[in-house]
Amino acid sequence: MTTFVDRAELHVVAGNGGHGCASVHREKFKPLGGPDGGDGGRGGDVVLVVDRDVTTLLDYHHRPHRKATNGKPGAGGNRTGAHGQDLVLPVPDGTVVLDRNGEVLADLVGEGTRFVAGQGGRGGLGNAALASPRRKAPGFALLGEPGEERDIVLELKTVADVALVGYPSAGKSSLISVLSAAKPKIADYPFTTLVPNLGVVTAGDTVFTVADVPGLIPGASEGKGLGLEFLRHVERCSVLVHVLDCATLESDRDPLSDLDVIEAELAMYGGLDDRPRLVVLNKTDIPEGQDLADIVRADLVARGLRVFDVSAVSRKGLTEFSYALGELVAQARAARPVEEPTRVVIRPKAVNDAGFTVTVEAEGLYRVRGEKPERWVRQTDFSNEEAVGYLADRLNRLGVEEELAKAGAREGDGVAIGSDDDAVVFDWEPSVSGGAEMLGRRGEDHRMNTLRPAAARRRDREARRQDAAQRAFDDFDPFD
Repeated sequence: MTTFVDRAELHVVAGNGGHGCASVHREKFKPLGGPDGGDGGRGGDVVLVVDRDVTTLLDYHHRPHRKATNGKPGAGGNRTGAHGQDLVLPVPDGTVVLDRNGEVLADLVGEGTRFVAGQGGRGGLGNAALASPRRKAPGFALLGEPGEERDIVLELKTVADVALVGYPSAGKSSLISVLSAAKPKIADYPFTTLVPNLGVVTAGDTVFTVADVPGLIPGASEGKGLGLEFLRHVERCSVLVHVLDCATLESDRDPLSDLDVIEAELAMYGGLDDRPRLVVLNKTDIPEGQDLADIVRADLVARGLRVFDVSAVSRKGLTEFSYALGELVAQARAARPVEEPTRVVIRPKAVNDAGFTVTVEAEGLYRVRGEKPERWVRQTDFSNEEAVGYLADRLNRLGVEEELAKAGAREGDGVAIGSDDDAVVFDWEPSVSGGAEMLGRRGEDHRMNTLRPAAARRRDREARRQDAAQRAFDDFDPFD
């Protein structure tokens, strides 16, 4: 059984952010020293990285579920939780990342190329970070955000300069074995090659790679044989080489018809019309093979194709053939556009961009969508009234209530924040302008008033003593 896998479905889950901590500093003679809850740690990312030592997607075929570690929660004493570790997944050079709908997310070519497949969740803020002049001692903290979860598809497209295509048993594996140091499996039966083989060829000053693509048959582009499974490996190649069998034992085949069939399959697959072609008439060490090559050569040349008579057994014509390949590869490399330095394009938000939208979905139901409102909802602990009031303050400052009023929302109408799957729905109360007004002086713990300067406390004690003395004098009756 082959251990080569060039397509795998992967379910990735990034780490969740750690929750913030709600804590008040306490020590001897200082029981209420102010909020000191630390922030939660960031969740780990799931990152795909190109590694040249990896040549197959087999590992992801057997283990399709991958998850990064979560961030740790914050703690008292302003201690921030530890960040989750990123999960780095090595992939072969030439891996294409797609979503479940087939849309390309990334094309990973080149050692070290990275793609973040799953973004880790942010850590929640502790109450020390939420303190303000109006909210001196918050009794709540923000929750950590969940990590991104998605299904992706990994497809491997071989990165090679030359692709050898042809019918099964045309001699492609034999050619690559004598042109390079590759040692593919070679046998006298069809579909011996079940995986693409790569070999490195040196022709003068040019060094290039050659890929042996498993045999194509009529209907390969429609899924017959192994063609559709491996045609994607031809896409990145700069030069196509038709390997034609001049010693086939099948009576209904000949080099010209084989060439027409393979060209038809390549045309149906699409995107390969601009690649230069060479034709190799293989197995000409056999007398019958040489005779057939002499017959079809003129027709091939008439089609504008460059033809080479070769033999993998006797190594006939291999030197001329390899130098011709090197010449075409060098031309293709020279014709490639020069890569310009990556430019960072900054697109500022429009002046009238509020960062959210309010839509009317049904009578009495309004939906709020936007990055900030949805993130704030995920960070809110709805079991804590103070945290809910803080969310109301944030939404009010963002202008959500004003937009709801413009959209025609009335008291008691339903308002959903988020998508259908994880939306938070509540009844709108327009008379409440914000959470702070609803909950009073939230965060201003009356116990914190004891933490005043010593002189102020002495003045208060002296005032209370004088008040007590005055009450005692007023209550004194000398005739009693």
